[in-house]
Amino acid sequence: NEIEKAEHSYRGTVYDTSYISRQLLTIVVRDVNVQKTVDAILKAAKTGVVGDGKIFVSDIIDSYRIRNDEKGDSSLYNKED
Repeated sequence: NEIEKAEHSYRGTVYDTSYISRQLLTIVVRDVNVQKTVDAILKAAKTGVVGDGKIFVSDIIDSYRIRNDEKGDSSLYNKED
């Protein structure tokens, strides 16, 4: 598969976005920690320059801890924490 060449202009400079390195980071947190997590990412990653990225928030239907068959919210944290 060949990546489609896409040219964009920013402040009068034309650049080819097909060569920009991209990474996907997936983070799963409990509902009570969503906003704190988003705020931390925004604070750490925001430069104000094109290419800072995007944050997508979506629902996880369920989660399971394979080791001991825990399901749901309790599978996302250690009880010792």
